[in-house]
Amino acid sequence: MKASDFFTSQQKASMTAAIQQAEKNTSGEIRIHIENHTSMDVLDRAAQVFAELKMHKTLLRNGILIYIALQDHRLAILGDAGIHSKVPENYWNDIKNQMVGQFKTGQICEGICEAVLAVGQQLKHFFPYSTDDVNELSDEISFKD
Repeated sequence: MKASDFFTSQQKASMTAAIQQAEKNTSGEIRIHIENHTSMDVLDRAAQVFAELKMHKTLLRNGILIYIALQDHRLAILGDAGIHSKVPENYWNDIKNQMVGQFKTGQICEGICEAVLAVGQQLKHFFPYSTDDVNELSDEISFKD
């Protein structure tokens, strides 16, 4: 099964809506990338996807990637340099742990949506929304099938 076929159209719309809702509170940019498998270390693969999606091109370097390898049961939350310089080490662990808890009960979409909203809440402390904010990155989910 392709990674993009794992989710219904409604679930994909829910995840995109979660990104849009989260970004209403912050100038930060959130992306979701989902694939079935990676042979790489999960953080290395997340960094590779981050670059492929050109997430480092935001003005404030405040992009966040939620990376998921479905079949491998692996995930990472990776922030750009602007965020990484402001948050303590292991800052995203609570959100990742909540995602894992949801995933274990089969609530993949719900876990992703909740994580996106939680990331948005955290981002607004460091990168609050401003009236001249521009959506610099697509809100669509990225899949590798």
